[in-house]
Amino acid sequence: MKQLKEHSIEEAARERRIKSYVVYRDGRLLEEWHESGRDAIGPLYSCTKSVLSTLIGIALHRGEIESLRQPISVYLGDVEIGDENGHPITIEHLLTMTPGFDWPDFDKPYKTFRASQDPVAFTLARPVIHTPGHAFTYNSGGSHLLSAILTKATGQSALQYAERTLFGPLGFRAAKWTERGGISEGGTGLSLYGHDLAKIGLLYLRRGRWDDRQLLPGQWVEEAASMRHRALLHYEPPIYGGYGYHWWVSPQEHNGCADCYFAFGHGGQYLMNIPSLDLTVVVRKKITKRNEAIHARSFIFEHLVPLVSR
Repeated sequence: MKQLKEHSIEEAARERRIKSYVVYRDGRLLEEWHESGRDAIGPLYSCTKSVLSTLIGIALHRGEIESLRQPISVYLGDVEIGDENGHPITIEHLLTMTPGFDWPDFDKPYKTFRASQDPVAFTLARPVIHTPGHAFTYNSGGSHLLSAILTKATGQSALQYAERTLFGPLGFRAAKWTERGGISEGGTGLSLYGHDLAKIGLLYLRRGRWDDRQLLPGQWVEEAASMRHRALLHYEPPIYGGYGYHWWVSPQEHNGCADCYFAFGHGGQYLMNIPSLDLTVVVRKKITKRNEAIHARSFIFEHLVPLVSR
């Protein structure tokens, strides 16, 4: 019977163009499958954003960043950066994708941003058309500003800082992270093994504790994975959710299964935690059309979550 179940899950994965999945329950490996036959390092796309958020939490914990309510101008220049009424953009606004920049959905300026000589300057030059903290606009430029802030605060690129404070302590096999001018890309660019990405999820389920070390404050885990804005809860198909600190949040009434939070990457790449089941899932999918990412999400809820009841 077990073989039949495994076969049906594998067939469902192939039908949905899933390339790999890893499932942990209660901190132990429950199931994995890789189309290539083994785990491999690969791009996370926008799942990078949630890893960067974790590094911001660590820097806050270590006192390298003073407060999320600091104006970003403290790190990115002396000129106040905000709306016409003098409301400054803060680090927290970047984390919640609510800085107020003119950045049309869905991340439409991204290609121009990537092609610019100075992505930080490009983003800061965008007009502020909303009061910071109000309107949600998915914005990889804001994520890159977070990476620049981390580098300014720590004197290291996000990759260098991660290797010392996160990837190293978690025992990662390898990591690659593209950069521009000494600043790791904030919105994308990180490549990890599937099992190493899962360790980020496990760290959150353990409230930031790994072995005998508190790498991340438990309070950060709660705040980062709590809904700060309804964001894209209305989006159909329901690929996304509300938004925390660079983590997506999906309540049970939204997904029909369980309260969860997740990192999401282009095309259907997921790192998902379901705390009520002590479940961490990593799914990698072949890049196809944007809305076909729903196949990765349905695969998680219809085929991987039921594994816990075996």
